[in-house]
Amino acid sequence: MIRANTRGRLTAADLQLVILLLSSGSAQRRAYLERRLTTEGPDPLLDAPELVERLLTVRSMLLPSEALFFYVLVRHALRNSGLDDRDLADYLAALLLEFGQRDRAWRIDWNDDQQHRYLVDILADLEATGGERRFKVMVHLGNYALWLTGLFPDYIAARRLRKAGPDVSYYDALGSRGFGMASDHALAAQYGLDLVLRTAADRFSSLRSALNGMSDRVFFPSSTH
Repeated sequence: MIRANTRGRLTAADLQLVILLLSSGSAQRRAYLERRLTTEGPDPLLDAPELVERLLTVRSMLLPSEALFFYVLVRHALRNSGLDDRDLADYLAALLLEFGQRDRAWRIDWNDDQQHRYLVDILADLEATGGERRFKVMVHLGNYALWLTGLFPDYIAARRLRKAGPDVSYYDALGSRGFGMASDHALAAQYGLDLVLRTAADRFSSLRSALNGMSDRVFFPSSTH
């Protein structure tokens, strides 16, 4: 089950890299950032506007961990779209990290035997299952729709042209529906995801647009959609 826990995976080495990048070689600024980390925690440093660009252009032996890289990218993409919600950024960064591994994006959970490449298959699974797995299918409906439309909008557009596939509004509607149903499920609160899932449902199209911008800038910079 994907949780909003990416910041919790950050290590002392990650935070030292953040300080190194933000201090730009100034011992005085480094000392200031160290004090701020001690007194305020990592969030103000992770929110520094210049951090994204410095992570993208880092030229040192210290490379950012995947958790640091994705959290900062997602957090700043959301903030630039008016979504100032650290827990939501935590969750979406964890989603991108997990869905980027092997065939995880096509599975309800790592240990699930079924693979779904289309939303209609996830909907069919939703109707056929119950219990905790039904909750996970609801979440996966939202996760998969957001992952596809957020990172791969050109795939959606090309499929629509070649095979008369559905447009983005179809994915927005079903993704929002999945997150909304999941947020109302009793297990959402047990997993500490009720508020995150509700926000994702209510702001699905805004999240998708924010991830589109991030994808264009970082993963597919030559995209012209």
